[in-house]
Amino acid sequence: MSWLNKVRNALPFTPKRDTPDNLWIKCPSCSEMLFVKDYEDNLSVCPHCDHHGRIGADARFDQLLDAGYELLPAPKVKEDPLKFRDSKKYVDRLKAARAANPHADALTNAFGRIEGQKAVVGVQEFAFMGGSMGMAVGNAFVAGVTRAVREKCPYIAVTAAGGARMQEGILSLMQMPRSTVAIARLRAAGLPYIVVLTDPTTGGVTASYAMLGDVQIAEPGALIGFAGQRVIQDTIREKLPEGFQRAEYLYAHGMVDMVTHRRDLKVTLAQVVDYLMAAKAA
Repeated sequence: MSWLNKVRNALPFTPKRDTPDNLWIKCPSCSEMLFVKDYEDNLSVCPHCDHHGRIGADARFDQLLDAGYELLPAPKVKEDPLKFRDSKKYVDRLKAARAANPHADALTNAFGRIEGQKAVVGVQEFAFMGGSMGMAVGNAFVAGVTRAVREKCPYIAVTAAGGARMQEGILSLMQMPRSTVAIARLRAAGLPYIVVLTDPTTGGVTASYAMLGDVQIAEPGALIGFAGQRVIQDTIREKLPEGFQRAEYLYAHGMVDMVTHRRDLKVTLAQVVDYLMAAKAA
């Protein structure tokens, strides 16, 4: 045995520790590497460029609602009514989405309080098939509005979607008028409907309940539109302004009422709810 091996064997080596592979995240905007815990503690907002990352429904509820909120049960719907199949069966896509997400579909409701003010909040989960709107989303939206009417409180929709769910065809498009009628019921009861537009909000969701709020709030940098920029440019054959589908551009042109940083969103919603409910009482 060489002297090197003798020295090596004599050293008290400790076992190598396993290092988690999810300690860091790369900001999609500035490409800065961020420590995941610091990123999440900062509400999933990049501390370098202020990019607002996409977050799930549970994280959104925790950020917006006071402790002790109640998750509302998801309404049951007929799954795969069209027996749709592309490269995979629709039922298989649903199973995969449910295995990767904590909720049964793309819209989840919760009842609770925002700085003491009662509210029902519906949050779309973009990670669930792109937040796409199908019958389950439509039923959840109607159920959320119904609970808000019963509780005599506002309904707040936090949108994040790529549009209608193509696997449900015309049945997904029917959710646009259904949600519009539900909003009319809320207004007939004299209750506020508030929309928080997050990245991205597009397609049939933008064409229906995402743009019908009494107050429209958007997160900074959120992509908000109906068709994509390239499709519009190819159709009208004109170059579009830089960032024309971003929250700041829409605010400058009167399409949204305010652009609010995520850290200020809960306080802003509490103030809006307090003002609108006070006006109703008067």
